[in-house]
Amino acid sequence: MHGGLARAYGAVKLAALRTNRTLGYLSDDAATGALERACHDLFDGTLAPAIVVDALQGGAGTSTNMNVNEVLANQALEILGRPRGSYDVISPSDHVNLHQSTNDTFPTALRIAAIWGLRDLERAVLALQEAFQDRERAFAHVVKIGGPSSRTRC
Repeated sequence: MHGGLARAYGAVKLAALRTNRTLGYLSDDAATGALERACHDLFDGTLAPAIVVDALQGGAGTSTNMNVNEVLANQALEILGRPRGSYDVISPSDHVNLHQSTNDTFPTALRIAAIWGLRDLERAVLALQEAFQDRERAFAHVVKIGGPSSRTRC
């Protein structure tokens, strides 16, 4: 899966976690703090390699959403010094995915990743344009076939 989508999913899960904590659905305890740190780890790209779902998948992103939930829950458990799979402490479904639907999280993460990708593309195209303009200025004195200096009037 594209790393940008994994990172965007970290941002989506972090926003949902903070909202659920603010609304009182998650307590402000060590487990929630560990989950927040895990979301940051996904957002900064550290956990992106752990999202192993094929880019071409059936459904509407459920495989990706559940993979993200499991990775975040297990990362948070490790932060707490607990073994992976201790879902009585932090559950992928009951804690990480609380009040969320794949039909909401996947398209949101996809849009965020697309916006980030377009910004990167814009910077790259601008850099390419500037490089072409630098070359244009550097070679402006060279007579070229078909260039402005070879035009004739009829």
